[in-house]
Amino acid sequence: MLVWLADYLTQYARVFGVFQYLTLRAILGVMTALAISLLLGPVMIRGLNRLQIGQSVRAEGPKSHLSKSGTPTMGGALILMAIFVSSLLWSDLSNRYVWVLLVVTAVFGAVGWVDDYRKVVEKNSRGLPARWKYFWQSVAGLGAAIFLYYTAVSPAETQLIIPFFKNVSLNLGLFYIVLTYLVIVGSSNAVNLTDGLDGLAIMPTVLVGGALGVFAYLVGNVQFAEYLHIPYIAGAGELVVFCAALGGAGLGFLWFNTYPAMVFMGDVGALALGAALGVIAVIVRHEIVLFIMGGIFVLETVSVILQVASFKLTGKRIFRMAPIHHHFELKGWPEPRVIVRFWIITVMLVLFGLATLKLR
Repeated sequence: MLVWLADYLTQYARVFGVFQYLTLRAILGVMTALAISLLLGPVMIRGLNRLQIGQSVRAEGPKSHLSKSGTPTMGGALILMAIFVSSLLWSDLSNRYVWVLLVVTAVFGAVGWVDDYRKVVEKNSRGLPARWKYFWQSVAGLGAAIFLYYTAVSPAETQLIIPFFKNVSLNLGLFYIVLTYLVIVGSSNAVNLTDGLDGLAIMPTVLVGGALGVFAYLVGNVQFAEYLHIPYIAGAGELVVFCAALGGAGLGFLWFNTYPAMVFMGDVGALALGAALGVIAVIVRHEIVLFIMGGIFVLETVSVILQVASFKLTGKRIFRMAPIHHHFELKGWPEPRVIVRFWIITVMLVLFGLATLKLR
């Protein structure tokens, strides 16, 4: 929005031309989102407390979690508000990728909000029925996939890039739609499963989102893309502003979500942020790298799948409790230890993901 205003004012004062620089707008985006989160966080927490929108804790879970009962949840709405305000202010709103990302994030956030509302306000332990949750997730995921496929202007936009190899890619054809759907919906639910401890999900989301911002900047720059032997995707660089806003909003939320948490993210935040990571990875054509950098999200998801499959097939559980972060808690790890160690693993995986830019 402000990009248009600055472009108009450039004819009167050339100094406004500086707002055309993507790096400056990314810096302003992260600062704006961070400020919104920090300033409005206490207001939202007081409001959630007043409305008695508190987290319910499973009785079969770690006993240390019982003290968390009643802690305000649905704080992810704060993250989304900060991201949207910052992105709308500093992004080039003529860019189709920006709108795809904002719409998908909004739809997944709405699905999560309804689920949270039914659980904590209407006291319906089921929340939004699973069939309806996946239906609306599928609508948004397929809608984005179809839109991106039919608006692609270059073959690179629908090819699967294989890391570690120069100029190696697979033409996906219509399978691009299937892959995109799986990445968006899968990423959304993976982040949601990870969001079980104070700050456990938000920090890896910020780290992976920041790394994807680097990929977006590079694939959106024809010279960097050519030098690094990665596809050039015109317009993808504009996603850097959203990634910066995600980082600022996430860090601001972590100020209140760090152990012991004053507020929880809830499905409204986790589902939306996971979907956003998936959309960005698809646009910058680095889905496999997202799988690597989001290894913690993958681990959490696989632990649930294995636990359910094992119990149904053999009647026995592989882990003491799934997702796997609860397994480590029940083994005696203090919650902060689980959280920080998962953060450290994510840092290493993100660095490895970034290294694939040169390991080709």
